[in-house]
Amino acid sequence: MTERSGLAERVLQGDRTALARLITWAENGDPRFAGELARLWSRVGRAWRVGVTGPPGVGKSTLVDELARLLRAESKSVGVVAVDPSSPYTGGALLGDRIRMEDHTLDAGVFIRSMASRGSHGGLARAATSACDVVDAFGFDRILLETVGVGQAEYDVLDAADTIVVVLCPGAGDSIQAMKAGLLEVADVLVVNKAELPGSDRLLNDLTEAVHVRFLEREWKVPVVAASAGTRFGVEAVLAAVEEHRVHVERSGLELARRRKRAAQVRHAVNEALAEALWVENGWSARIERDLAAGRSPHEVAAALLSEVVNGLHKPSEVKR
Repeated sequence: MTERSGLAERVLQGDRTALARLITWAENGDPRFAGELARLWSRVGRAWRVGVTGPPGVGKSTLVDELARLLRAESKSVGVVAVDPSSPYTGGALLGDRIRMEDHTLDAGVFIRSMASRGSHGGLARAATSACDVVDAFGFDRILLETVGVGQAEYDVLDAADTIVVVLCPGAGDSIQAMKAGLLEVADVLVVNKAELPGSDRLLNDLTEAVHVRFLEREWKVPVVAASAGTRFGVEAVLAAVEEHRVHVERSGLELARRRKRAAQVRHAVNEALAEALWVENGWSARIERDLAAGRSPHEVAAALLSEVVNGLHKPSEVKR
């Protein structure tokens, strides 16, 4: 069986080398990936995906490590997709799966993959959702998706995960940032990590009050959990909150929620393909340089380019059936 035609089949047979290779195809934008994922698609959707996000330095990796430990204690298999900052020289991840979560590297029930953010400003690598799809099809029970930690732009995870855990910690202005940046709107579970530090009680109270005031009419009441992943305090409560949210979503209409996230995934894929076609293949990058050098304003150049795109599209009513 050749790699060209057999990666999907090998993934379904439990081949981890094929799993890793297919994720690499997703990362590199290999045109073969879409066909292989299509062969796996009937198996996608069984794993519960938990996104762990928040500002840098709040302890997301440690929390993911501890959540994986607890899930393994419950005999659940765990896939971890961890998005790391990109190297400015190679584009690869500055942190890698070889140095994170060392206690799990020999556990056959855990799969860990680090991915480079590669310039993404939304906290996730471009292909992180596709990687989760492949890990899901492989048969893992839970997927833990850790974002790179970019603070106020942690919104990609909203369309990639079923439950979103926002991690904050005292002493870093996180209470103000959470309320200013909209992280509260993203969260299904709020975690105040490093709860042993001064100011944790105040942060806990501020977030609890903010959640109560802003989401009074929401059916799901976002829990605010105190934890210290480094000492394993409160991690059980975090996992319990995640499981409660899973039960809530499944009772409320899981398929509708996932269809909406898939629609967002389609939009992202189209946007990426359009950007590639316009800026690279159509030579727009060089063109705008020439237009700007000729003295045209950025808004004027943008309007001209947008007009070309819009005028080149067929309206839905004009499409022949």
